[in-house]
Amino acid sequence: MEEINQNNKKTKAKHSDILRWVIISLIALGGVALIFSAGMFVGSMKTQFSYRWAENYQKNFAGPRSGFLGEWRGWPLPPKDFMESHGSFGEIIEINGNSLVIKGRGDMEKIIIIKPETIIKKGRETIKKESLKAGNYVVVIGAPNQEGQIEAKLIRVFEKPVGRNFLPIF
Repeated sequence: MEEINQNNKKTKAKHSDILRWVIISLIALGGVALIFSAGMFVGSMKTQFSYRWAENYQKNFAGPRSGFLGEWRGWPLPPKDFMESHGSFGEIIEINGNSLVIKGRGDMEKIIIIKPETIIKKGRETIKKESLKAGNYVVVIGAPNQEGQIEAKLIRVFEKPVGRNFLPIF
């Protein structure tokens, strides 16, 4: 009888070891599946961004005015044919909450988004966005977003120059 009890204990121990390995294997498989789905999600987001960026390239970055394959007369393309996508300079013509409309070179209007981390300088002094007003001349450095706007990282305010054109001609 004692021998049967020992065999039952050994069998139960084997079954609990097998059950433990099955549970560990299922948890590991679930972890691998979770990591795989996270990778699929990140890849999908990158693909969507890349697709939208390429689809809206002409609208967002305004490439050459005649299109990328048109007007070969001025090859290489003069800088005036490209819109600055990472910054702008010109006069503030409108302020709407956290955005500015700047009229720059060639009377091109750009929307500038002011984020909480945007640094705004006038001379050496840091100022608040409430100090900005229509008619100020600014230089903006930032990054383009998917809507064709520039998210400002730095805005520098200048006085309007007297007797010369503020906007440089390249």
